[in-house]
Amino acid sequence: MTYDFETQRELNIARNKELIRQLGLGDLKNEIVLSRPKKVPKTKQKAQPKRKRSESDATDEETEKRPRKAAIAVDIADTSSEGPRRSGRNAGRKIDYRGDGEHLARDTGPRLISESARRHEESEVKTPMKRIHNPKVFGSIPGVEVGTWWPTREACSRAAIHARWLAGIAEGPHGAYSVALSGGYEDDVDDGEAFTYTGAGGRDLKGTKNKPKNLRTAPQSSDQTFENKSNQALLKSVETKKPVRVIRGFKLRSPYAPPEGYRYDGLYTVEKAWQEPGLNTKGYLVCKYLLKRIPGQPPLPRYEDRVGASDAASESEEEGGNEDEDEEEDE
Repeated sequence: MTYDFETQRELNIARNKELIRQLGLGDLKNEIVLSRPKKVPKTKQKAQPKRKRSESDATDEETEKRPRKAAIAVDIADTSSEGPRRSGRNAGRKIDYRGDGEHLARDTGPRLISESARRHEESEVKTPMKRIHNPKVFGSIPGVEVGTWWPTREACSRAAIHARWLAGIAEGPHGAYSVALSGGYEDDVDDGEAFTYTGAGGRDLKGTKNKPKNLRTAPQSSDQTFENKSNQALLKSVETKKPVRVIRGFKLRSPYAPPEGYRYDGLYTVEKAWQEPGLNTKGYLVCKYLLKRIPGQPPLPRYEDRVGASDAASESEEEGGNEDEDEEEDE
């Protein structure tokens, strides 16, 4: 029996939810409910009332017609073209102007800054320009707490939480070091303390005819297999139960996704791995995984007004993926 795309998506979501329910996490919710920050609408500035013409508004022609005042003798040394303008009243006096005006070069006063720009600046301060920790380790990274936020995947990589700038799985010979939830496949379910995840591969890495370099939009053209190095790593993690670092990105269709940027949500273990037909017209297989959050970590933020996968609008089967293209940046 064949189903249309929407029906198959709903069936897959229901099956994934049942797998999460079987983990028995219903009474173990560890989260903080928040409201997604709203963008402040731009307000139109009121027109300034017309002011009376002042002395400084006079034109050059009007100024020329006025009688000139007697010039004040000023010491040439005090009216140098360099530096701030000096008052003629101090002419002839011994006044040390050294250092005068240095405060103009310093930004010491308050300034208006958006929330996203502020967080970007804070992230740049926290994240060194060069990676100081090895990302190819299991478990936590020293100095990076759960809930740490970055504006870009590059900054996250520098912090050694998830080394891959584009791919969703950072693999090793004994398991996966980290995974990124950022869009991906729309039948995956994210319940915070547990989620289902679709593996990598099965797409033509040359892209499509219209978008030859856009690897993430290529349609699935073959089965995903556990021979793929990224899928193999997550399969190995089922056996070893080594902790996997997880980041969530703003593109993820989930109430647990950050409104912007990328956030480190702690350590998970891979509980199960299997294959099933994916959401594609030809029924190509995909590799699926079930991940469970390790207890005892800080609560996850959940945004009330963000939708989950089951509520998201249906998109093309070509959308998203956890591709395993080679990246020089993660070395």
